[in-house]
Order: sequence, then structure tokens, then C-alpha cells
Amino acid sequence: MISRRTGLAATAAALLTGASGPAATAAAPRRAPGTGGRLQSDVDAIRATGATGVLAEVQSARDRTTARAGSAALGAPHHPVPWDAYYRIGSDTKTFTATLALQLVGEGRLALTDTVERWLPGAVRGNGNDGRRITVANLLRQTSGLNDCLAVSPDSADAFTPDGYRRSRFRTTAPEDQLKAALSRPPLWVPDAGHPARERRWGYSNTNYVVAGLIIEQVTGNPWAQEIHDRIIEPLGLRHTFTPGTSPYLPRPTATAYTWFPGCARPTDTTMASGGWADGSVISTTHDHGVFLRALMSGRLLRPAQLAAMKETVVTEDWSPAPGVRYGLGIAWRPVAGSKGGIWFHGGTHLGIVSESGVTPDGARAATSATFSLRMGDPAQDAQDLAALRLVDRALTG
Repeated sequence: MISRRTGLAATAAALLTGASGPAATAAAPRRAPGTGGRLQSDVDAIRATGATGVLAEVQSARDRTTARAGSAALGAPHHPVPWDAYYRIGSDTKTFTATLALQLVGEGRLALTDTVERWLPGAVRGNGNDGRRITVANLLRQTSGLNDCLAVSPDSADAFTPDGYRRSRFRTTAPEDQLKAALSRPPLWVPDAGHPARERRWGYSNTNYVVAGLIIEQVTGNPWAQEIHDRIIEPLGLRHTFTPGTSPYLPRPTATAYTWFPGCARPTDTTMASGGWADGSVISTTHDHGVFLRALMSGRLLRPAQLAAMKETVVTEDWSPAPGVRYGLGIAWRPVAGSKGGIWFHGGTHLGIVSESGVTPDGARAATSATFSLRMGDPAQDAQDLAALRLVDRALTG
């Protein structure tokens, strides 16, 4: 749905002012010696920022270590967060969507240099927006200049309040309507007419992945959700990963997702929520998410040329969970002390849920976490995010 680093921040600010291999789950993992205590310490550190519940996993092909802290619901201290809790991974969905697009590129059915106009004639026009000058690469790399449909939506002023949440939790918005909202404003920029795919200006926008989802459907003739299932979920054996469609419900087991809306001293139970599509609707678990990330980086989902293209990055100037972040095609990279190759990650937020994860460049090791608390406009959220980043960094660098 939204990235807490820009999509959520921008909207809140407006309110306030290829080939796949065998399933990676085939072998039963064993506990890695010496890592459980460190992971538990880092999970406890996230909990100490005020989060209600935290779940994390570190995995490799042979080892799986998990840790949790807090409770499944406020007032229920004897009911911990379930080990296999489902949660909405938010904008981590974008990595799934980018993988789909790059698989189509590897099959010769789509090109990164194809324009939006080629696949969706006339769909991106008006107010200076021009789909003839936006390529698939621009969409996936967030260099299109399109406005974020969430930030410019006519309902954005009401979206992040308890009452607004309750009014909209069963309401879904069609991708075409999301795109219409984005096109109601002039673009932040339009890529160079001569070489649009080489554009290096960067701006995070959920609209890019709404358009990418529409292109995937046009190329394949199938719903985006079907392609996610057939190309990623089923081949990898991700039995606890799915796209919910229009349903606002999370399956059990899960934990209560709490949101502290701006100016509210008490949290709102936002476990029931709809919203997002190719930009942020996937529901998963820490284990399944880690399996996907390891499969992606180890080359089991993309051919070498497409994986290399995914790793071609641009500088991000206003998306800074940590210094030195660069954004590729649906995935980002950051340098980490103690790691020569840095780590690949994305991160995502849905109401009441923050997903933080990372994977080594070779896919040998992945760390995933879910924190069931979101405090909008509160400095405590920054502390929570930093603690989650530290967990991932320490898990992947030792």
C-alpha cells in the first residue's frame, strides 16, 4: 500500500499541515547456534519503543531462528504474538510486482523501454502527464514523476483519522480510479523525451505500481493476483502468502494491528482494513517473506540479465531509512557496516503494521520482521523504525 518513508509521511503531512526453483521450505530448518539471543535482544528493543507486538525471523537454506515480544492484543499479556502470524506487508508488495514485470521482460513479452502509452493507450494523459514519455523502467524505479495517488486523493484529508478509517475499511478503490486521482495534478516532472528510461530524478509514488499492475494485466491477459500466484506463490510453496482482493479480513493466527492516528492518545484497532493492489496488498508471514527474498536474490525467480537490471539503482533524496539508500526496480539497497555488498530491502506499511526486512546480495540469508504498531506523527515511530533497521542489519552482518 504505502511506504512509511514517503507515501505515509507525505499523506500524514498533508493531513497535519523467469525460472523458479524448488520450494525453499522443503527442508526443515534448524536453529542457528549463537543467533537466537541476539535476535531476541533486537526484537525486545523494538518492543521497548512502545510497540505492542513484534515478530521476526532470520533464515538461510539450513537455519531458521525466530523471536517475538509483546502480546497479540492490548490487555492480553498472557497471549503472545503467534509465531506464524499473518500480516499485511504493505509496500513490500512492490518487489513482487517488479519481479512479475521482469519475468515478462525475460520472456520477451515486455521491455523496460516500452512506454506506458504502448500498453495503455491514452491512460496517462492530462494536466501535463504524458504516458508516451514514461517507460516501464520509470515505473519500477520510481522515476516517472507521477504523483502519488494516495497523497492527492480527494479523501486523503479524512483517511488518517479513527472515524475516517471506520468509514473506509470495507471500501476499495479500483486501480483506474487511483490513476485518475494521480492524474488530477500536474506531474512532478516528465522524463526526458529522448531517453526517458535513463531518467534519474526520483520520487516515491504508489501510482507507479498501480500502472505497472495494469500493464502486467494487459500483457498477460490475466488478473495481477493470478500472475502473483502462478509465478511466485505456487512455485515457491508460499502456503501462507496471498492477495486478499476486496476482503478486509486477516486470517488467523494474527495479532491486533494498532494505529495511533495523528493527535490521538489512544490506539485504534485497524486489523480490519482494505486497500492497496499491485502497490501494496499482499498478505504473508515472516517465514514466507524471507523465502521469497532469498529466492529472488539467489536467481531462482529471475534470469541473470533481469536480476542485474533490478539491481541498477538511482539515488533517493527523500526516502532515507538509512544513509546511502539507492532504489532499483522494486527493491532498494543500502550500505551496512560489516557487509561488503550491503543489503537489499524495501519495507512497507499498512494501517497498524510495519514490515521491515532485508536480504544479502546472494540470497543466502534473509531477515524479516512485523511490528503490529503504527504511531503516525509520533517521534516514537522513528525510534521503532530505527530499532527494526538495526535488527535487520545485525541479522545479516553477524
